[in-house]
Order: sequence, then C-alpha cells, then structure tokens
Amino acid sequence: MRATQLSYLEPRQADEVIVNVASVPQRSPFRYPGGKTWLVPYVRRWLGSLPDHPAIFIEPFAGGAIISLTVAFERLAQHVLMVELDDQVASVWQIILSDDAAWLAKRIANFQLTPENVEKVLSTPAHQLRDKAFQTILKNRINRGGILAPGAGKIKHGEAGRGLASRWYPGTLRKRILSISAIRERLTFIHGDGLEVMRQHAQNSEAVFFIDPPYTAGGKRAGRRLYTHSELDHVALFQLANQLAGDFLMTYDEAPEVRDLARRFGFHVETVAMKSTHHAKMRELLIGRNLDWLR
Repeated sequence: MRATQLSYLEPRQADEVIVNVASVPQRSPFRYPGGKTWLVPYVRRWLGSLPDHPAIFIEPFAGGAIISLTVAFERLAQHVLMVELDDQVASVWQIILSDDAAWLAKRIANFQLTPENVEKVLSTPAHQLRDKAFQTILKNRINRGGILAPGAGKIKHGEAGRGLASRWYPGTLRKRILSISAIRERLTFIHGDGLEVMRQHAQNSEAVFFIDPPYTAGGKRAGRRLYTHSELDHVALFQLANQLAGDFLMTYDEAPEVRDLARRFGFHVETVAMKSTHHAKMRELLIGRNLDWLR
C-alpha cells in the first residue's frame, strides 16, 4: 500500500461562492442525477495546479461525464478515459464515440415526441446497441430528474406546462452529440467496473483520477433511488485511492462515515457550496491528498 505522509486536514468551508452553472459550457447529452456541472471550475483549478500536464484523465464513475467532456474539449489532459458500468448509459457513450454518432443525432432530431411515439419506442425491445442508446436518451429526457433507474416516473407538467417535451431539445442534443463525436480521438470509453480500471492504472504516475461514486456511504438512500448500480464498497474505494501513484480528486455527499474514511487514510477534506437541481443550497465534500489549490 502506498504510504501516506499527509496529516488529516479538518474539514472547512472552502468556498462560499456558488458556481453559476449557466456560465459553464453544457457538453453532455444527459440530464444526470448528481451531475457535476457546478464542479467544472474547481476541476480546472485542480488540474491547472498540477506540476505536469496529465497524460491521462480517468473518470471511473462517468455517468453523464460532464467533467470528462470538459477536460477533453479544453485539452486539460492529453487523453480522457471514461468508465461506466450501467449498460443503458454505456450504450449512449459507445454509440457517440463510434461511427453511429451521426445516426443517433439524426434520430433525435427527426423524432416527433408525442406520448404515443414515446410509448412505442420504449415498449419495443432494442435489438441493436444504437436503438438502446436512443431509448436511453429518450428516457433520460422524459423521466423526472433524468432518472434511469427502475421505477422512475415520467415528467407530467414540466416547464411551462410542456409535459414530456419540456426537457426534449432535439437541436441541442444533436449539436452536443456531433460535437463530442468530432473530438472522439481524445476520448476512450470502457463499459465496465470503475474500480477495476483504477487498479489497472494505479501505478501510472502520469494518470489523474476524478472519482465521483454513487452517494450511498453511511446508508444514504438517494444513490439507490437514482442509479441502477448504486452498491459500492466505499472502504475498498478509499483503499484503492490511497494506492494511486497519480493524483486524484474525489467528491462525496456529507456523511460522518466519509469524514472518518478520509481521516483514516490521511486525506484532506474541504466543503464546497453548490445548488441542487431544486435550487436548494447544499454542500458537498472534496477529498484529495492536497487541496491547497482551493485556497
């Protein structure tokens, strides 16, 4: 195990200024529960503080991947590796980073969103990966909160009473998909276990890791409601982070168990202010070996 020389830094409030997410380029085609658009300016600061330009940026729990996409678009690392276990989410990234990206963009742009058409698409088995990707984007856009987990309900009223169509922006989605496809040489996607990919790259000192796991530590139930794959051995994740040769930044919901784990491994912890999707002011934890760049 990699020895840790850092002493534990008592958590404090790093930044009371709440990031205006409207000022951050929206790159992802997903509306994603627990999305990290608000964190983009912090990630820019973190990567900019490193002594060397990262050879590879790894996001083992990619989800909507706004952080990975930002790093790729802004060339904050030489290459970006995204990992996601959920097969629905994975199907979208697999298609966008393949020759079928244009097909998906066109399918979205030409789709007439009516309750009847939605029901027809979602009730038809997806025999091809690209059909599954379209179904996933459709569900993500018409379900409340973008939730893909079983039992998620559909939008009823939405913005300005537009119902199902209130989060369906086909022109915007088409543009985002084609923009990502245009830089796909900077991105690699793996449909698999993020912890296993971390282990494979643990000894690479030129790799950096953005770790945003499902928030289920300490019995938190939100992760179980929001994500299909929510179960995670948080102790094992912290043990693995401690063995990484490269730097990492980890995000977590506030929980005493998370602070205890950070203390156990000598990691530094800071709290940052953000707003939830319902505009409630909240704080999340940033965890790393060195968070001096926040000050």
